Amino acid sequence: MNKRKVFILIPDGVGIRNFIYSSFPDDATRHNLDLTYWNLTGADISEMGYSEIKLEGKPGPIADLYKRAKIDAELNFFTENFRDQVYQSYKFPSKGSGIKKRIKNVVVSSLIRRNSNKNGVIRLQSNMEKAERKTPYFKHCLEVLKKEKPEVLFCSTQRALTTVAPILAARDLGIPTVCFIFSWDNLPKGTKVLDTDYYLVWSHHMKAELVTYYPWVDEARILVTGTPQFQFHFDSEFIIPESEFYSRYDLKKGRKYLCFSGDDITTSPGDQVYLKDVALAVKDLNRNGHNMGIIFRRAPVDFSNRYEKILDEFKDIIVPIVPAWKTLGDHWNEMIPEKYDNSLQTSIINNTFMVINLGSSMVFDYVSYKKPCAFINYDPEGEVMLKDVSVIYNYVHFRSMPDRNAVLWINSKEEIKKTILQVVDGKITQTIELAEKWFGIINDLPGQKATSRITKAIGEIAEKNE
Repeated sequence: MNKRKVFILIPDGVGIRNFIYSSFPDDATRHNLDLTYWNLTGADISEMGYSEIKLEGKPGPIADLYKRAKIDAELNFFTENFRDQVYQSYKFPSKGSGIKKRIKNVVVSSLIRRNSNKNGVIRLQSNMEKAERKTPYFKHCLEVLKKEKPEVLFCSTQRALTTVAPILAARDLGIPTVCFIFSWDNLPKGTKVLDTDYYLVWSHHMKAELVTYYPWVDEARILVTGTPQFQFHFDSEFIIPESEFYSRYDLKKGRKYLCFSGDDITTSPGDQVYLKDVALAVKDLNRNGHNMGIIFRRAPVDFSNRYEKILDEFKDIIVPIVPAWKTLGDHWNEMIPEKYDNSLQTSIINNTFMVINLGSSMVFDYVSYKKPCAFINYDPEGEVMLKDVSVIYNYVHFRSMPDRNAVLWINSKEEIKKTILQVVDGKITQTIELAEKWFGIINDLPGQKATSRITKAIGEIAEKNE
């Protein structure tokens, strides 16, 4: 039986992590798929041992204006349609200055005003696609697909403008298109830039979201597969043995470590204050007979220096372990993970007893090891925040939580010590059970089978198109 030729469109580092560093390539082979990575990043995928075609060019400026307008118009439509102001909190002010920037903002604002309804959103999507079809970039994509003739084009995310032209070119040639909704919070934010023939989603909960926000999408073409994001945690080969891990990162033997997991600077600009608050709490616990430390893992895409003062002040307590990501340029799609980062993250979880952060999906990484997560639930002192913490926890994706006790809540810096001791004393059985229930809502289980389900789905789509 001949293998089915599949193009995998990779616009960013998360796509590399999910669909190259996971068992996805091996599962693709088992499902008789011949993969070629259509690469939009600065990474060299051929050096990793896989077939690669570099995608050359970039989207047009007109399409970018329509995309910007579509996101805010969509959020306005959601606000009106669902009678819920939460969708307005997903908006961010436009950055930059200068005459050109101001002109673009005026154009975008005008488009938003005239299209903040269902038909308007569909119209903006159509206009964005029409604009892209006129670009040299689209023509290049068309030429590549005519030459290579893949049976399916699969995209690792729904939100990148750079992927619109390749998807349109495939559509014009009758090649089935598939996209993966890459994060648990993406659909309510209005980030679905792509219209594809099929969608792969994390869970039945996400499938219901997709139908709710985009009722014109055929429910039969939304396939529940789970996500590769957590799959590494179910493979012991990724875990660095404790003695080796402690030695490699100069951890103190006999000391128990918790993890402080940083957020990106946009979500939590006051993260350095939270880290200091946790360090002060741990320092006080150690004065009272405990032997604890903090492993600090910053967000992989955060290359700021905002933590340096705190790390220096508490170097006896905090051990920073930098994610194994590298930046190959100035653009977001040039922030690339190294394969080692999967081992690094799983080993940090394996060697810490809890994680503290501001509302991240690390709750699911930790519950994979039956370990708890504590959500910070207060505003940092001395920091001007774009959004209060209360706004963040009202985001739609947190409403999937079956019970607030699925995490531990730190409502003030004074509660940090109490929360840590609650974990140390083992009073977390209910938290773990509820977090596991939440994980089952968010991600199709068993988690270790995600890439097998994804590759099987791609193969079946190719077969339907014969």
